[in-house]
Amino acid sequence: MINSVLKNNIGTLLEKASETYGAKKVLHFHDDNVSFSYRQLNDMVNQYAVVLQSAGISKGDHLAVMLSNRPEFFLVWLALAKIGAVAVPLNIRYQVEDLEYVLNNSDAIGLVIEDEFAEVFRQARANTPNVKTVFTVGEKAADLGLDLPQLAADKPTDFNGPEVTVETLMSIQYTSGTTGFPKGCMLTHEYWLTTGFVGAEMVTEDDIFLCVEPFYYMDPPWELLMCIMKGMTMVAAKSYSPSRFMPLVRQYDITISWALLSYWIYKQPESPLDKAHKLRMLLSGAILKDVHKQFEERFNVPLREGYGMTEIGPGIVMPLEDSHMSGSGSVGKPTKFRSMKIVDDEGREVAQGEVGELWVSGAGLFKGYYRNPEATAAAFAGEWFRTGDLFRQDADGYYFIVGRKKDMIRRAGDNVAAAEVENVLMSHPKILSAAVVAVPDPDRREEVKAYVIVAQGESQQTIPPQEIIEFCKDRLADFKVPRYIEYKEVFPLTPTGKIRKPNLLLEKDNLTEGCYDRLSEKN
Repeated sequence: MINSVLKNNIGTLLEKASETYGAKKVLHFHDDNVSFSYRQLNDMVNQYAVVLQSAGISKGDHLAVMLSNRPEFFLVWLALAKIGAVAVPLNIRYQVEDLEYVLNNSDAIGLVIEDEFAEVFRQARANTPNVKTVFTVGEKAADLGLDLPQLAADKPTDFNGPEVTVETLMSIQYTSGTTGFPKGCMLTHEYWLTTGFVGAEMVTEDDIFLCVEPFYYMDPPWELLMCIMKGMTMVAAKSYSPSRFMPLVRQYDITISWALLSYWIYKQPESPLDKAHKLRMLLSGAILKDVHKQFEERFNVPLREGYGMTEIGPGIVMPLEDSHMSGSGSVGKPTKFRSMKIVDDEGREVAQGEVGELWVSGAGLFKGYYRNPEATAAAFAGEWFRTGDLFRQDADGYYFIVGRKKDMIRRAGDNVAAAEVENVLMSHPKILSAAVVAVPDPDRREEVKAYVIVAQGESQQTIPPQEIIEFCKDRLADFKVPRYIEYKEVFPLTPTGKIRKPNLLLEKDNLTEGCYDRLSEKN
């Protein structure tokens, strides 16, 4: 089946898998202790599609989805695929301003929301008039709209939808931009099928995959499609905890998983059970060179690094057989469907070993940023997508990340636009100017640090760091709130008056030294 998937659409893929694998388990939700066979999943997806379509969700319509890691997320996502409608996954940590912006920018005509997040939508509802239909999941949001699981329970398990092709838009995935406003990546069925195919080439029907990432990330949908393509099983956890990662691996005989924050898994207390598992490969990003080999030796499992982003999907991965590269710092080689080149500022390919910006092309790339033609035009040079990331390639074809041209902070699995945080800081009446940068962090890859210059007549005593943090918490999602605060008298500036952030980064070796740390009691 895997060889023909790119000629179909996601709905057809699921239907064929239902026929082929039938009663085999495709999904198990650990926290809810709920499982679905391939046939059950397809039947329930059809029921959801019937409900959504009867409520007026048609091909091409945009439906926002604000759900945690629960069965309804995938049921809705796959149902929209069959309808030919467009899913708009929402970060469940959005505050009112974030939610209003994405709902309006995406032209979502409806919303599926979990009761746990109902209050933030109640506050945003008056400013999101385009959202006409609301479906709820859970018992505490009955005032907002229609109970989706209840409506779907007695619907027929057959669904005849409209024609859907690989070029049909499947989702708009929002990812923070350097302007401070999230940008909606337009992802087609072809995008999701190619990304699923890349994963499927690394697994077998007998593998069991553990998913610990938030479902609103771009990874879980393609990981599920990978499983469907190969007829394997996915186990999903409600949330991620490094301390329970290996216990889950042992409990479910997991053979492959994405090791989110692998360093933190490594930092868990050693156990006699560390090697008592059936893992044959772990994937991760930003693996620390110093602990890469130690991780593999301690847990007796290959740990393979990769590189990707919403716009391109999983673009580079270290082959399983290339164990000699562990600890090298390389992210691997290009995946299937992806061509790459490293270029200078003029778009000319650099010599091997030299540093330049990574450009990517190939089937299934995102189709641009929704309602943002300027950003789309700036992101492409013909067929090539400009990643904004600096790379080098060695003589054997392995790629190494060197840095980033974009002013973006990668905190754990979330992108944080420095400009967005800066705009919030400078909206405080006592802050004159602000600069936000990334500082290295062993647990979260990068942390958010804010430099602030206070207004005339103010000081650290009249506007303490705790006040700044609380101000940000009221206006930003929690992962965007700065961890570190440092007060400055002046900023180094360019001739045009822009802050020279590289100069700030060179001021001291340890960028957290002398800063207020909101996660520490010793400030």
